[in-house]
Amino acid sequence: MSDNLSYTFDTVASVYDKMRPGYVDEIYENIFNYVKIGSNSRVLEVGSGTGQATGPILETGCDLTAVECGTNLTGILKEKFKTYENFHIVTDKFESAHLENNSFDLVFSATAFHWVPEELGYPKVFSILKEGGAFARFANRPKICTNDPDLGAEIQDLYDVCYPRTDGSRSGTRTWFTEEKAKEISAIPLKYGFRDIRYHLFHRERIFTAKEYTQLLGTYSDHIAIEENTRTEFFAKIENAIDKHGGSITISDTLDLELARK
Repeated sequence: MSDNLSYTFDTVASVYDKMRPGYVDEIYENIFNYVKIGSNSRVLEVGSGTGQATGPILETGCDLTAVECGTNLTGILKEKFKTYENFHIVTDKFESAHLENNSFDLVFSATAFHWVPEELGYPKVFSILKEGGAFARFANRPKICTNDPDLGAEIQDLYDVCYPRTDGSRSGTRTWFTEEKAKEISAIPLKYGFRDIRYHLFHRERIFTAKEYTQLLGTYSDHIAIEENTRTEFFAKIENAIDKHGGSITISDTLDLELARK
């Protein structure tokens, strides 16, 4: 997806905060087993959103700097973590933010690093990490209706008919995130000098009412960018389909974690 949609999240900050999920405990357990983080550690988060992944890292007592370019998103971040003296915010894109070299024990990014151009992002992460420091990249990869293929097919048909495609790509009933894809992502840092590459996969399910599901869809960049009247009609049809199939929809998440060391 092109970078010109990255601005969209800041336009729906409060809904984003309400509807976007956090991450499973096992992700943090694997990060902390890979690199020891405590009150003497400096940590940087790339693309913090409204803090879906921030809390468990912050609770280690580390000095945590969140880099987030959305001013509405950072407003929620400030309020959410206002009691933490060890929390700081840089309102900027990671690519342009001024960050000191060789200064962080951990850099992490949750469902955000795909917005950073690879050839800029990985070298910058490498440069700001201390020797032996770690980069943790993780993401949530949803797929709908594995338990209800008829509903999935009906929603797919709605996308085919109603969704205004501009670049040939869209959300919807995406293909399952595979272990092969996790391996591919985990190998990227090798091109930029990283070592000790590892990856892990985790799974969970989430259940939504029809209205909750379209609220969630309304936090995805490509859906936010749809013209408002078209989006309202499109979401109403999705809600009708869900209600016709029992009133709820199940999302099966694959969460991938990739680790690399400087």
